[in-house]
Amino acid sequence: MIRSSDIPEKMTEMQLLEMLKKEASSVHIKDIMSASVYLREDARYMPPREQKEFIERFTRAFFNRIRDIKNDKNIYPGHVDTAGLKEFIDFLDQQLSQAKTENERCFQKIARIITIYVTFVRKEPVHPVGTRFPGGFTVRREGNVFYCPVKDRQINTPGALCRFCVSIQDPDIS
Repeated sequence: MIRSSDIPEKMTEMQLLEMLKKEASSVHIKDIMSASVYLREDARYMPPREQKEFIERFTRAFFNRIRDIKNDKNIYPGHVDTAGLKEFIDFLDQQLSQAKTENERCFQKIARIITIYVTFVRKEPVHPVGTRFPGGFTVRREGNVFYCPVKDRQINTPGALCRFCVSIQDPDIS
């Protein structure tokens, strides 16, 4: 597992991608299914229709994103904000240390790989474009800008990744 102590002072996006590919290769379908069980437990109070869609969407996203990381042949020419990455990893370590079950630990480990990848390599939002939030609002993209309908309301939520996310508050939603 990537630790903040593994991050050098200077690092290219390609170096980080190689680290993430190694991490992604250790994720097995059993891990994704365990993470799916955690999602089911976590979503137990959602309305049944939304619950089913939520679990299916995240399970599919986990599977697809891990596959995308393993197979990513793109060239990323930039450098990583290593201070931001270390802070992000420390935040993720704290969340992982608070996991109460093995299923939650599986969820946290997979989410960790994916969120580092999308945030620091792809420079995309934590929630993929099209992710639906209560009220029917979605994460959207216009050009190179990503808009989130809940960023301002969630930015100070203790367990939320919003403060690290590249998206900005959707100005059409107050």
